[in-house]
Amino acid sequence: MATDTSWVGQAMVQTVPWVRSMGLEFGEVTPERAVVCLPDDAEVHNHVGGPHAAMIFGLGETASGAITMAAFGSVLERATPLVVSSEVRYLRLARGPLTATAVLGRSAADVLAELDAGTRPEFTVSVVVTDADDRETTHLSVVWTLRPNRNHA
Repeated sequence: MATDTSWVGQAMVQTVPWVRSMGLEFGEVTPERAVVCLPDDAEVHNHVGGPHAAMIFGLGETASGAITMAAFGSVLERATPLVVSSEVRYLRLARGPLTATAVLGRSAADVLAELDAGTRPEFTVSVVVTDADDRETTHLSVVWTLRPNRNHA
C-alpha cells in the first residue's frame, strides 16, 4: 500500500519561512527519494556569480527534511525529527537553478523498529545537488534523529 506524501512540500512551504522565502520547489517526494529545486536568483549569489554556499546547503538540507517527513510523518505525534549533524562537499562552482535529490540511507522500517524499541534512532540522508546541465556540484550527508516526544500527563 502506497503512502500519500503529496502534503510534504506544501507543509514545508507553510511551516518553514526560509523554504517559502527562497521559493524552493518540491518535485518528487516519497519515503525513498525527494527532489527539491532552487530557482536561480541573483539576490542569493556569491562573489563568483553562483548561488551562495549557504543557499546550496539550505537546498540540500531541505531535501533531506522532505524525505524525512515523507518517511516518518506518520510518527510525528510521538517523535520529532531533528538534524544531528551534516557534512557538505562543494565539488564545483554551481550556477543557475539547482536540483537536490535526497535518498534515505537505511530502511524506514529499521529506523521505526528502533523507535518502537524505545531508542532514539539516527539515520543518514545522502543528497546530491546538480545544476541545469545535470552536473554534480555538491554532496551532502545529513544525519537525522527521531527524538521521542515527552508525554505530558
